[in-house]
Amino acid sequence: MKRIIVLNPKGGSGKTTLATNLAANFAVAGYQPALMDLDPQGSSMRWLKKRPNDHPAVHGIAGFERSATVTRSWRLRVPDNCEPLIIDTPAALESHDLPEITRGADAILVPVMPSDIDIHAAAKCIADLLLVAKIRRADERLGIVANRVRSNTLVSHTLMRFLGSLDIPLIATLRDSQNYVRCSESGLGLYELPKWQVRQDIDAWDNLMRWLGANQPTLHDERAGVVMHDAL
Repeated sequence: MKRIIVLNPKGGSGKTTLATNLAANFAVAGYQPALMDLDPQGSSMRWLKKRPNDHPAVHGIAGFERSATVTRSWRLRVPDNCEPLIIDTPAALESHDLPEITRGADAILVPVMPSDIDIHAAAKCIADLLLVAKIRRADERLGIVANRVRSNTLVSHTLMRFLGSLDIPLIATLRDSQNYVRCSESGLGLYELPKWQVRQDIDAWDNLMRWLGANQPTLHDERAGVVMHDAL
């Protein structure tokens, strides 16, 4: 089973936005994804509860929950028919937790926000992944996602210079867009919003899905009442 880890110990970096949209994208592309939420805030599971029943299913695993009646391994089990598993990790992960949480990962995505604090935190996170978790650059399973970027701003240029200094691929640059707020509030993914509404956002997600080796999702056209392949 393909395991995709969304990881950054810095809170507010956009892990849940990335994880939930990935889950929806895989579902739209014909997969049967599982979304595991390890963050005690439970934001991914709240998104999933809002997901309309008539949309492609995403299997949810509330990994942050504790129970005296079942084992942790039972609570974290993934149904055999699910593929891939997307893991939304908690904030404030310690460096010594990284080897365990990244074990067996096929892809590790680090979302980075355009601020000095976030850039500093991302630098430490990446160093810990390389030095503590022993993630090898040559394995090509570690990628950066620039999140909530506003073009032609000083802080966005600073972020791009920082990312350019890393020997790690920048997989996608996500705009600072209200579309992600709409997705969060409705339990949807970007490909499930009307085509005209997400025109400026889709290329970044196409790049990300290609890097993950996934089929391209189809894009919804609300006006036509159909889903159709993106022909932007």
